[in-house]
Amino acid sequence: MSDIDIESGGLSVELVQEYELDAPPEKVWRAISIAEFREQWLPSKALAQAESVSAVPGEEVRYRLRDELPPHLESEVTLRIRGNEAGGTALTIIHQARAAEGAGRPEAANDGAYAFMRAA
Repeated sequence: MSDIDIESGGLSVELVQEYELDAPPEKVWRAISIAEFREQWLPSKALAQAESVSAVPGEEVRYRLRDELPPHLESEVTLRIRGNEAGGTALTIIHQARAAEGAGRPEAANDGAYAFMRAA
């Protein structure tokens, strides 16, 4: 889902993914909240800061991410868990990105002023 934030005039994008896992909530919580386990699937080099921005133990943890390449934009990812009827875990991942203030809408990659010819 993406939408325009009218109040600040910026562009914000939200991507929501939902998964049903066989593991119990306690195990999933350890995997998303303990750095040594989280490192296996969300490396520290992808984070803007090593520790979480916020956490509700056993329910939700939020991390700030930073792009590896310039302009090193930051975004937030929220990981929410809850038990399901099967004894497993429902995991919801919400990734929120926001364009830099004053940046406006991003231009298409092929909207450059120069035309390049390719050899046939």
